Amino acid sequence: MEPVVAVHGGAGKWRIGPDEEARVRKALSDAVSAGLTALARGNAVDAVVEAVAAMEDSGVFNAGVGSVYTISGRVQMDAGVMDGNGKAGAVASVEDVGNPVRLAKYVLENTEHVLVVGDGARELARAAGLLAPRSRFYDDRKNARFGEMKLEASAGRWHYRKVLELAKALGIGDTVGAVARDKDGNLAAATSTGGVWLKLDGRVGDSPIPGAGFWAENGVAAFSATGVGEAIILSMASFRAALLVKSGMAIDRALEEVVGVVTEKFGSDTIGILGIDKTGRVAAAFNTHAMARGWGSGKEVKRIALWRDEIWP
Repeated sequence: MEPVVAVHGGAGKWRIGPDEEARVRKALSDAVSAGLTALARGNAVDAVVEAVAAMEDSGVFNAGVGSVYTISGRVQMDAGVMDGNGKAGAVASVEDVGNPVRLAKYVLENTEHVLVVGDGARELARAAGLLAPRSRFYDDRKNARFGEMKLEASAGRWHYRKVLELAKALGIGDTVGAVARDKDGNLAAATSTGGVWLKLDGRVGDSPIPGAGFWAENGVAAFSATGVGEAIILSMASFRAALLVKSGMAIDRALEEVVGVVTEKFGSDTIGILGIDKTGRVAAAFNTHAMARGWGSGKEVKRIALWRDEIWP
């Protein structure tokens, strides 16, 4: 079987200029390439972790060093990874970890747990050698945007959807994720995020929740979701998509069905979801203006897309 990897950098309005768009497209291409390189020497889990780690390191997306700030100005991140044999590892509200997806993989491979959070996750990162200097997560660009968000709050206009919309309008991406199929047909999925601007300290979204922000099942499909975490959790979006594919529905139709369910319950601008089925077919669906996405197979990046009207896949 030909190895395949697909990535996403979040669904939203993506109101960005040409220079920023070029950065986003390059970061997506680099992530696909990192995943394909990992597939050439390893398995599907290696591929999704390396693809997501590349996006965490890029600073372009709201994940890893690009993560946004909580209401108190902290950076608390979530990530999860799952192999197609049904084993998962995840971390939530973790601080000072440049690549939370690598820590999620450490949980998967070295513990009997699925989800480790907060200080416990940070101590696990210390044991795994994954801690990063706190200064890596702060820069002038994010500090300025944090100031804008706090002005919104002090003016009495703070509420969850308002903050989400403002963040995306400013050009901040959302959750990042990847799905892959290796040469043996094994599937894997991974998702990572910094959450949403001004979230409450300790808030956990869908990204570290198996069945919500990610899911992988050999012989069926693998998925990574992005959007409003609470809506994705309450819809169990990734697991719902897997059930539809397992029932015989084509993956592209299954994703559209899931997006339709979430839209009906929670409105538009709430979800994007990326998937790959057992045959290596890639699909994505979203109810937002745009979704940053890309895929490749063998040694070649096949497609990078951002806008709805672009050819995909």
